[in-house]
Amino acid sequence: MILEIDFNSDEALYIQLRNQIVIGIATSQLCAGDSLPSVRQLADSIGINMHTVNKAYSVLRQEGFVKLDRRKGAVIAIDCDKELARQKLAEELQVILAGAMCKGFSREEIHNLVDYIYDYYQGSSDENGGENHAL
Repeated sequence: MILEIDFNSDEALYIQLRNQIVIGIATSQLCAGDSLPSVRQLADSIGINMHTVNKAYSVLRQEGFVKLDRRKGAVIAIDCDKELARQKLAEELQVILAGAMCKGFSREEIHNLVDYIYDYYQGSSDENGGENHAL
């Protein structure tokens, strides 16, 4: 998996890193049990501060996408508390949908966009054939 960081983006670097790792999991480029690079390795390879990578890993741990192991480092381990995840998703979608409605998007346009994105990720994981790809 190739991580691309946009240093000119208004989005925080640790959020960009977190988002790309979550997308990697969703597209089966990263699978349960895969180890992520050490904080130092990833920071050096991307050219960012180690504290930024550490913050991204901490957020991923809090959100149930990785477990931190002293021997193995950060390991993909999806915490499947689906009800908690559903509540968090609902909270995040409220703001996103409110913004979309303010911009004049119809229910149909929003549904079509969600379907398109879902199908894209579903297709990405099918194309990879479930293969593991290292960062």
